[in-house]
Amino acid sequence: MRNTRRNAALLAAVFLNALFGIVLIVGGIWLIAVGGSWYYALAGVALLATAALLFQRKASALWLYAALVLATLAWALWEVGLDWWPLAARGDILFLLGLFLLTPWVTRPLLRQVRTTSEAREQDARAARRAGLPLMASLLLFLIVAIASWFVDPHRIEGTLPGVRNQAAANSLGVPPGEWHAYGRTSHGQRYSPLKQITPDNVSRLEVAWHYETGDVRGREGDPVETTFEVTPLKIGERLYLCTPHQSVIALDATSGKEIWRYDPQIRGELALQHLTCRGLSYYDAAKTGMATDVAVGGSQEGSGNENAGRDGGRSETGDRAAGSAPLADRRAGAATSLQDLNLPVAAEDGTTTDRCAAKLFMPTADGRIIALNPDDGAVCANFGGGTGQINLWANMPNARPGGYYSTSPVVVTRSLIIVGGTVLDNVSTHEPAGVIRAYDVNSGELVWNWDPGNPESTEPLGPGETYTPSTPNSWSISSVDEALGMVYVPMGNQPPDQWGGERTEAADSYASAVVALDLATGRVRWRFQTVHHDLWDYDVPSQPSLIDLTIDGRNVPALVQPTKQGELFVLDRRNGEPVLPVVEKPYPQGAVQGDRTAPTQPVSALSFDPAPLTEASMWGGTLFDQLACRIEFRKLRYDGRYTPPSTEGTLVYPGNFGVFNWGGIAVDPERQVAFATPTHLAFVSQLIPREDDTTLYVQGDERPQDSLPALNENFGAPFAVKLSAFTSALGLPCQAPPWGYVAGADLTTGEVAWMHKNGTVRDSSPIPLPFKMGVPNLGGPIMTAGGVAFLSSTLDYYLRAYDVATGEELWKARLPAGGQATPITYTGSDGRQYVVVAAGGHGSLGTKAGDDVIAYVLPS
Repeated sequence: MRNTRRNAALLAAVFLNALFGIVLIVGGIWLIAVGGSWYYALAGVALLATAALLFQRKASALWLYAALVLATLAWALWEVGLDWWPLAARGDILFLLGLFLLTPWVTRPLLRQVRTTSEAREQDARAARRAGLPLMASLLLFLIVAIASWFVDPHRIEGTLPGVRNQAAANSLGVPPGEWHAYGRTSHGQRYSPLKQITPDNVSRLEVAWHYETGDVRGREGDPVETTFEVTPLKIGERLYLCTPHQSVIALDATSGKEIWRYDPQIRGELALQHLTCRGLSYYDAAKTGMATDVAVGGSQEGSGNENAGRDGGRSETGDRAAGSAPLADRRAGAATSLQDLNLPVAAEDGTTTDRCAAKLFMPTADGRIIALNPDDGAVCANFGGGTGQINLWANMPNARPGGYYSTSPVVVTRSLIIVGGTVLDNVSTHEPAGVIRAYDVNSGELVWNWDPGNPESTEPLGPGETYTPSTPNSWSISSVDEALGMVYVPMGNQPPDQWGGERTEAADSYASAVVALDLATGRVRWRFQTVHHDLWDYDVPSQPSLIDLTIDGRNVPALVQPTKQGELFVLDRRNGEPVLPVVEKPYPQGAVQGDRTAPTQPVSALSFDPAPLTEASMWGGTLFDQLACRIEFRKLRYDGRYTPPSTEGTLVYPGNFGVFNWGGIAVDPERQVAFATPTHLAFVSQLIPREDDTTLYVQGDERPQDSLPALNENFGAPFAVKLSAFTSALGLPCQAPPWGYVAGADLTTGEVAWMHKNGTVRDSSPIPLPFKMGVPNLGGPIMTAGGVAFLSSTLDYYLRAYDVATGEELWKARLPAGGQATPITYTGSDGRQYVVVAAGGHGSLGTKAGDDVIAYVLPS
């Protein structure tokens, strides 16, 4: 029996070495053929030779294997140094196989003699141990190096952010300290709270105060893949206001979490949706702005009482021509963009209404409307939108297809205007709605001005029968506003399709992937700053600009901080768009496909989280084998660094269009004059697929969308469709080595990154739920507080975390029931305590767990 076990073990060792050797030889030769490392082929030869020696029962097999382990260790240290996860991927299989070779069932048969006495067996055991000493020593050395790497983090930056430098710098803009009135708390988009009750010393005592479930979870018929719960609630008075993925509006008691009212906008079904989400509501209170509110139904307001009307959105005399202000019957008799022709609901006809709204909540809907609600009871404001209680965003819109355009993000609210952008379908066709930015009277819903990137000089409202320019760059993210300077700052996207720009107009191309400052009174361009020239990578500007006053060389500079997908933090003077921190134009790879072009240079900020370029040594995997496959794929793809143009053979895009930063943006502290950032580093692959006609589905194939859902990435009307995917191995792991996600602190006055730490675990994104802290991507935003604590919930593992703003140290975390891909808020409850609230509902395309949870945390009484 003992001999049988030994023979079986020896045969298994022979088989494994031979199998692994053949795989590495075949893959290694392939890698050499595409210009890659010789290590894998040579390692395969060594394993095959080890198998042969084992089969001949020669102890020299262990010596050869020991040499392979030492060579692998030297090669791994040369490529990646003391970096644990890359080291593990290079040595895990060899280490485990080496341990197996050291077992007595493998080593004893190598002595050739078969003896039965106990003394003889003990002699055989000693001889076997001597034969395995070199291998044992090599494995021990590998283990020592691995353990040493546990105490080294080459990706970590240690430091401390400065303390308060200007205590008077925080500008509440009329928002009480204990409230949260806009997506970024105020219209400046700082995501900063002046509350100080929660501190680094007591944050670990936070506990659940209440837990509310909305009842709205993705998975309904007609839901697109990217159905998400991304809401940042508002806290006004003693209430919270939030919206759900399927567009319900809910009011809660902020202290108890009890539901007060709920409104269902009855959005139209069968929508051409790419995304189904609501990132938040917008709030307006006439009593706090000095505005009159007695507006007749269907009429315009007289005597606004706005001292800055000439600067901030005075109404145009032609505003009554817009669909937002015409009587309901006239609009329904209009062009194909009327409510009736599009079969859109009318809010004022479908529920409780009120003729007077001293304050308003504005809710953007997935079928292309903006509904005005009374915060007191959720009633529709009938004194808005010509008696409809809503704005029809399809008015004057070309290529109307409900779902193909709507505001996924909350609108901007000023003393007299609401300013609205919207998302269009990415990479579906060249015949999409316009990316127009429109300003409406906040009380009547009349159109005041419209800025069309395809016709930027004319901002007077369009008349009946006129349409905006189709398929222009759109603004799907959140804008910010400085009413003192009279400007709204709009982050712009691209003209579709994203990866091919051969037919973009000069006007549209000049405003794509840019921050555009528009005059509040007229809608005309005051200045623009383009973050990418002729963008072919879907590097649209994804985040809300953060407005903050900075002390630079002893001067107070009103600044704008703009995060980008490619990792820049552009710090600009918001008066004129001039850089505050240096920006240089750098040359980047050329060689676009025929019919297109690339810009010779691209702007780079002095404050940048652009990751280091990828190399073959950057490739990773769970094992030696999928790492080899990733290396082969890396060598096959076109990659010349950042801004490598899209290609028909396939291009590696790094950072990918997921973004170093996305819609969650950053948080800025106006007193410290610092930023809390959450960089993500993920590579993507894009491949242009030549189109021969405008009907064939080249990308979707058998995965054809159902019902009204659009055929994404087909680019009907363009010469190319596009295949897009994350750069992952056959096991679904990123092909690039971790970390993939960080938290970071930066000084906005100097551009210095004071600290940066990997953040998050793979507990909820790996087949085995082990809490390895590898640094995972996040999608959502952070907040900061005057108490010196930052909060973040948006990593791929399901936690709300608290950090020390000064050092980035993780201070506390709480387990969430679902993915927390949203931005938290903090406020003061009626009991005087500081609360932290987050929505946990998951994200469809990220695959995080779905939920309908809104959870509040508070310090014990």
